[in-house]
Amino acid sequence: MSWLTRIVIPIVLVLTFGLALVAVTARSFLPGDMAVPAPTGVIMPYVVGT
Repeated sequence: MSWLTRIVIPIVLVLTFGLALVAVTARSFLPGDMAVPAPTGVIMPYVVGT
């Protein structure tokens, strides 16, 4: 059981933070229109056929 806390958990943590770092870094390479913040207002659904 000690191998779980000494080996597996640190590897999972490093991989998780590495993935988060890659995701945050990738935003700088997106086109300008995709790098804007998410809208905060109410978004009305678009219904096809109306």
